[in-house]
Amino acid sequence: LSGVWMQYDDGTAPGFARMNAVDDRTRPPLTPWGQTMFDAAKPLMGPRAIGGQEDSAALHCDPSGPPQLLILPNPWEIVQIPGRTFLFYEEYHIWRTVWTDGRPLPKDPDPSWLGSSVGHWEGDTFVVETVGFNDKVWADLSGNPRSEQTHLTERYRRLNHDTLEQQIIIDDPKSYTKVWVSPPKLHKLEPKWEIAEWFCASSEIQTYDKDVRKPSGGGSTEPNK
Repeated sequence: LSGVWMQYDDGTAPGFARMNAVDDRTRPPLTPWGQTMFDAAKPLMGPRAIGGQEDSAALHCDPSGPPQLLILPNPWEIVQIPGRTFLFYEEYHIWRTVWTDGRPLPKDPDPSWLGSSVGHWEGDTFVVETVGFNDKVWADLSGNPRSEQTHLTERYRRLNHDTLEQQIIIDDPKSYTKVWVSPPKLHKLEPKWEIAEWFCASSEIQTYDKDVRKPSGGGSTEPNK
């Protein structure tokens, strides 16, 4: 599976990858807690998004995390070594360790942005299971919640040399009444690409706030503004 991968361009806007690896069209009903969190969110995209009033963690330079991290239209890289698989994401230069040395998932992990991941093979499919998330990151950019009870499953299968299939399954009984199974998403191998440097810098967020967010909707990332 090693290589740099990029989402297929299957969106409605020409030239842009559609962020549908976590697909709203297959989302199960929310629990009361999940509905409360969803209603409080001010998303970056979707029908509820209002320019200048978004309140994503990304606007405060907080880290991202799965599954939201997996849907962003930026390249990412898989590197496999004995006992471990590394997933490197261009977005914020985040990297994940997936342990493949036979260890089980931790029974009582400390909540974290990325969680704790283990992987195994089922035939030609690499299955990554992750638990131990905090609830500080949405599941997607539409404001759907991710709670500390989330058990995330990612399934990766190389269909041919240039095509990787990824499927995301979210089991979060605190947020959703059923398991959320999204359809597989295709990625293209980019053998000549390298992961670029991309960090969240507070000075750049302030510039974005001043030049883009305030003019578009009157919001601000600064406290009490």
